[in-house]
Amino acid sequence: MTQTIAPRVPILVLLLLAATGLLLAGAGPASAHAALTGSDPQQGVVVDKAPTQVSLTFSEKVAMSDDSLRVLDPKGKRVDTGKPSDVSGTTYAVQLHSGLPDGTYTVTYQVVSEDSHPVAGAYTFSVGAPSKTTVSASGPTAGGGVVGWLYGFGRYVSYAGFIVMVGGAAFVLACWQRGSGVRPLQRLVVSGWLALTSATLLLLLLRGSYTSSGKLGDVFDLSLLGQVLQTKTGASMVSRLLLLAAAALFIAVLFGAYDKREDQEKRDLTFGLSTGGTVVAAGLAASWAMAEHASTGLQTGIAMPVDVVHLLAVAAWLGGLTALLVTLYRADTPIERSAVRRFSRLAFSSVVTLVATGIYQSWRQLGSWSAFTDTTYGQLLLVKIGLVTLLVGIAWISRRWTARLGDSAVAPSVEVPEQEEAPEREKEHVAAHAKGGDSQRDAQLARQRAAVDAARQRRQRDADPDRFGLRRSVLAEASVAVVLLAITTVLTQTEPGRTEEDAKAATSSSSSSSTSSSGALTLDMPFDTGGEDGKGLVRIDLDPARVGANEMHVYVERPNGRGFDVPEVKVSFTLESKGIGPLPVVPDHITTGHWSANGIQLPMAGDWKIAVTVRTSDIDQTTVSKNAQIG
Repeated sequence: MTQTIAPRVPILVLLLLAATGLLLAGAGPASAHAALTGSDPQQGVVVDKAPTQVSLTFSEKVAMSDDSLRVLDPKGKRVDTGKPSDVSGTTYAVQLHSGLPDGTYTVTYQVVSEDSHPVAGAYTFSVGAPSKTTVSASGPTAGGGVVGWLYGFGRYVSYAGFIVMVGGAAFVLACWQRGSGVRPLQRLVVSGWLALTSATLLLLLLRGSYTSSGKLGDVFDLSLLGQVLQTKTGASMVSRLLLLAAAALFIAVLFGAYDKREDQEKRDLTFGLSTGGTVVAAGLAASWAMAEHASTGLQTGIAMPVDVVHLLAVAAWLGGLTALLVTLYRADTPIERSAVRRFSRLAFSSVVTLVATGIYQSWRQLGSWSAFTDTTYGQLLLVKIGLVTLLVGIAWISRRWTARLGDSAVAPSVEVPEQEEAPEREKEHVAAHAKGGDSQRDAQLARQRAAVDAARQRRQRDADPDRFGLRRSVLAEASVAVVLLAITTVLTQTEPGRTEEDAKAATSSSSSSSTSSSGALTLDMPFDTGGEDGKGLVRIDLDPARVGANEMHVYVERPNGRGFDVPEVKVSFTLESKGIGPLPVVPDHITTGHWSANGIQLPMAGDWKIAVTVRTSDIDQTTVSKNAQIG
């Protein structure tokens, strides 16, 4: 039974990687971490006089190039002039040509947020009156397409390579020093180094296209590569490559000179390798911390060191787990129970560290309990927490199997049946008979004897039921770890919950408190009917918000921004200062989450109270209202 499980390992890994690919495919261009919170002119307005500039305000600082902010006329011709300028830290403006004719203009933007992720979008405004336009307002898909998928895959491989390389080396030095001479472990750590190095080079080449055109043909554009090298992200990748050169020397010593030293010399060298390896590993972890989430937002001076410690703890736990799995399935040299117990203690310390640093990171990235369920980042974080909990549970089972292992080694000696020893004795007899014969024949017989000995050791190793139980539980841990790593990679590409909620609040505030020069009005009103699925937001668009006939659109959205239908929506208008109203309006249902009404007559200007009644079930309903100047 044991022999049938080992060949299934590659199949299981391939299936898990396929699931990982599906997870990564879901990380599309919506992963921007800086959000547009305001603009002048505002989206969709009609201004009487052509503006002299267009300005955009983001939730954090962004990096802009010469073409990051463009304004196009109805025929698609650029009407902006000069480079975008930094107005006030998070507000950026571009000047426009004078004397712009009436019509609809399209504003497109494509920038890079402080945590290295591309942000793109587009909107329209009109001068004088709206007109037809040949320009699509959907905006570019920064970070999407084939380049976006390759970039996401490269990030996953780079994280996996770091974990395997650092965790495998730590497993050898801290838990099983005899493992420095085990070929499967050597191949594992070297594979981690190769994966991290190749993925970093791939990301460096893809970076320019990923944050600009998104075209695969621009990957080898040297001018884009030169621009990337001048950015924070480019500098972090170059520093990572330099540190990987030092890591290559470390690996050469660990699996070369270290294995050949005597016990006393090995103990002296262990301290030097541990110190040097920790410095290199911390530097590699810092190459992520200095360019991504931890480098922006609150308390960056604390967040970046915490992020480094978090990554090192992940590598020690999951990378060491991978090394243990390889040892149990592929190594001919039996691993002692003491080594497994040392790793168990190392893993426990890593989990404690992960919990402490994870709590801080969650608070910093979410900011509120509601963000766990109301934002994509919070929902992914809940999945990650669930996977970590599952992983800890399986690890507890592994600890139980470890406690039942023999004292000397994971593969205790067992008696080999007589029929299994016969082929070996026959080969020894042939070798003795051929003694004095040609050396080539002797070497061949020696290889045969070595193969027979190795096969006998594997049978002895696999005969232990406790070892078999440990192998299965460690394999289960590693399987969950692969999916956990995929979720973590997607999290690094997802807008933090705190940023998403701040952007929504800023957008809601600006839209609910301002009226465009044409009189068009937008009001956002959160509601909670108290029943199941009773929370959401109702948006009122009133055009032109003047005395006389008006057109109204009502949108009902869930907290995550998706439209949904409710049984009933009613609107009323009241001008309390003149004793007018309430004037009831029952809009017609158009599509999911959208209602509309035409010809709403408002008799005079003033501060009107607009009340919306939302019913989400037979008994659950609420009324929310806001005042707005009309006319």
